[in-house]
Amino acid sequence: MSHISAGVEYALHCLLFIADPQGKVTDASVRDLSELQGVPFDYVAKLFTKLHKAKLIIATEGAKGGIRLARPPQEISVLEVVDAIDGRKKLFDCKEIRNRCAVFEENPPSWASSGLCAIHALMIEADDKMREVLAAQTLAGLASQFGRKAPSEFGQQVIRWLGDKGSRRIL
Repeated sequence: MSHISAGVEYALHCLLFIADPQGKVTDASVRDLSELQGVPFDYVAKLFTKLHKAKLIIATEGAKGGIRLARPPQEISVLEVVDAIDGRKKLFDCKEIRNRCAVFEENPPSWASSGLCAIHALMIEADDKMREVLAAQTLAGLASQFGRKAPSEFGQQVIRWLGDKGSRRIL
């Protein structure tokens, strides 16, 4: 089981479709974003509820309403999205196995259990480094990497597709 859920991946993909590094406001409905990516609507709606609670998106109601980023994509870190979707969970949960050695006969000496376990310390460091990497990457930075593989017309096709969907919503 992965540490970071598939929900984070789905949320990031959705946010990349509405993130415009030039600051242009892009609105899309949750239904449109779920349809665009082939992800179930109910699942995407739950993700966007979490993103809204974390104040990462703004939702406008009505037929012409939609979702947009609450701040410019340069100001939203990937870590904020991870924490909004998955919560702040630890990479590792130390079980203090060092205290259970059969040689100790259920009475571990202080030298064996004092201080922080070396394995636990390593995992804390790894968790800190992972959070640093995710905090350093913004939606704008990720969007610039995301678009590198796609042909130049792909972004315009998505904007047109979302715009067409939005214009067909009933008032």
